[in-house]
Amino acid sequence: MDTIEIKKMSTIERLQAMEALWDSLLYEEGGIDSPEWHKEILEERKRKIENGKAEFISIEKLKATRKS
Repeated sequence: MDTIEIKKMSTIERLQAMEALWDSLLYEEGGIDSPEWHKEILEERKRKIENGKAEFISIEKLKATRKS
């Protein structure tokens, strides 16, 4: 299946296809390793929290920044 075929599907059909893909991955043995950059970002965030330099915002403030 290619992108052109996917674009011809209805929204419901695409959502059902995504759900089927996620379900097929959910029970797959071995899983997927996170890339190294994920670990680096998490370590940096942890350092900021430990040093008191992390900024925490409310979900409302986050949503407001996403609208603009």
